[in-house]
Amino acid sequence: MSETPIAAAPATLDRVRHSLVGLKMPRALEALDHVVRQIERGETSALEAIDTLLAEELTLREGSRIKAALRMARLTTVKTLQSYDFSFQPSLDRNRILALAQLDFISRHEVLHLLGPPGTGKSHLAVALGVEAVRAGRSVYFSPLADIVASLARAEREGTLRERIRFLCRASLLIVDEIGYLPVGAGAGNLFFQLVNARYERGAMILTSNRGFAEWGEVFGDQVVATALLDRLLHHAVVVQIEGASYRLRQHADLVPETMRTRPIPPVTPSQPRRGRPPKDRSADPTHG
Repeated sequence: MSETPIAAAPATLDRVRHSLVGLKMPRALEALDHVVRQIERGETSALEAIDTLLAEELTLREGSRIKAALRMARLTTVKTLQSYDFSFQPSLDRNRILALAQLDFISRHEVLHLLGPPGTGKSHLAVALGVEAVRAGRSVYFSPLADIVASLARAEREGTLRERIRFLCRASLLIVDEIGYLPVGAGAGNLFFQLVNARYERGAMILTSNRGFAEWGEVFGDQVVATALLDRLLHHAVVVQIEGASYRLRQHADLVPETMRTRPIPPVTPSQPRRGRPPKDRSADPTHG
């Protein structure tokens, strides 16, 4: 096929380029000349060319959206389910995790608990599910527990606690990592309770912890606070327990003393779910719940 179309219609191509610039479609503009040459050679139709240009631009924009959303979610280190080594943790049901990646638990405002010894991939799975949520257009926010309670304590001192809790309730999925690695104390536990109570039945959460639920009294410095937290966090909950050795230490397991090797978390005995929402006057102080 001759190159007459390009030579005969330079003004038209210039107008198309100008329109793509005005519409802020840089990827389509970049691909334009290549697509036009494909039309000339009979390799594609005009309709297919339009489809190609739009698809190229959409791919670029979707990539930019995901990148920005991951940054807003604080998911700076991206993990995927494809990169998780399920063969190293045979106790983990791969199909169950892939089912969770369908994100129905977010729509149901459920809490997903990922429990297991250090190094078994809890944070990897939490981040990977967060990435899946971002790709699906859900808003996500990720933070270690220590950072969350520090931000809540700072907001309380500055008189902006309500606004901070409202901010942490905006995301469809809140991921709280590393519960139990450091004790936070009853005061911080009370602040975290207020956040959990504000999100209860309104927003989904993923929590990772190396401590069994029976140890949460020690983690939060108060058994009453821990009980009030678990009362809500286990009401609409999915619990995934991971047993096994640390993936990070797999090549050096023989160097770790026996007394320091991880032990499985005791199995969870689910409590009977509560019915209805708690009275509103319980929202500020778990010691009354």
